[in-house]
Amino acid sequence: MADIDYYDLLEVERTADDGTIKTSYRKLAMKFHPDKNPGNSDAEARFKAISEAYDCLKDSQKRAAYDRFGHAAFQNGRAGAGAQDFGGFSDIFDNIFGEFMGGGGRGRQSGARRGADLRYDLEITLEDAFHGKATEVSIEVSAVCDPCVGTGAKPGTSARQCGTCGGHGKVRAQQGFFVVERTCPTCHGAGQVIAEPCGSCRGEGRVDKAKTLAVNIPAGVDQGTRIRLSGEGEAGARGAPAGDLYIFLHITRHAIFEREGTTLFCRAPISFTTAALGGSIEIPGLDQTRHEIRIPAGIQSGKQLRQRGVGMPVLNGRGTGDIVVQVEVETPTKLTPKQKELLAAFRETETGEECPKSTGFFDKLRSVFDDIV
Repeated sequence: MADIDYYDLLEVERTADDGTIKTSYRKLAMKFHPDKNPGNSDAEARFKAISEAYDCLKDSQKRAAYDRFGHAAFQNGRAGAGAQDFGGFSDIFDNIFGEFMGGGGRGRQSGARRGADLRYDLEITLEDAFHGKATEVSIEVSAVCDPCVGTGAKPGTSARQCGTCGGHGKVRAQQGFFVVERTCPTCHGAGQVIAEPCGSCRGEGRVDKAKTLAVNIPAGVDQGTRIRLSGEGEAGARGAPAGDLYIFLHITRHAIFEREGTTLFCRAPISFTTAALGGSIEIPGLDQTRHEIRIPAGIQSGKQLRQRGVGMPVLNGRGTGDIVVQVEVETPTKLTPKQKELLAAFRETETGEECPKSTGFFDKLRSVFDDIV
């Protein structure tokens, strides 16, 4: 097929995330799979094209290169000076990143890359974050093909060393004064050639499977905490190591508490009589016990009271945070005749010293108005 834009082939926007790209690829791959379109050469060509597009866009480094240079980023032949120059530098960067990621560069005997890392978003409650939790997640992921045991070759056969690159996955070419390494055009960097591909995975060495994984959530985790499950990501092509699965935690909104680090905040309405005379209230903690909060006489609305050592535990450490209660003094709205009578009698005895802030405020107002007059 002619060079068609990879995003158009997969029917996604250029801004599409990895999940959207993968979903669209699976739908199109199922539609154009040769087994579902026997004898249809156009469908087979389309299947190969969308597979090539997905292979590029699912890899963050390849996708970045494609977004900048298009198909020229992966052309080994002379497709214009710009494409030729980029091809050399692309392979140089590939060697650098390959060594950084543990690939080994030219010394390795196989160019099969490690599988992609995956992300899974998991919602938990604040109680789960407080106590810790053992749970399970179900994901669909590319796993090692059972019939070929990940080799990609038909059972009973095996891959042979690529004759073009001698198993290195790279070839060298002279360009003026420079010798440039490029991905082998025959084995596409794998270092091996499969004469008879496995019928189950079509030579990939991996197939999509659903699996359930155990996840241990430690006490004290916070919003955005990341848990890594080594080797539980996408299987690598043709026996290469699998990627990792990263569990990103999202804590649901709690009915009472708001969290800031290891401190739990809550607002507690109290009656105006409790505020005036003092008393106590009980706050149910996440540790499933009730904590008594002493209210000093004369407390003002908005005052914060701290109960130490009953907040969130420190993640992977020792110690516990605090609970901070912000009191909100509630003015009564439904009074009995007797209560109104008592309050009226109290008002008759007020001298202004009971509420010095309000007395001082109105004194200032009077002085302002006196100046205006």
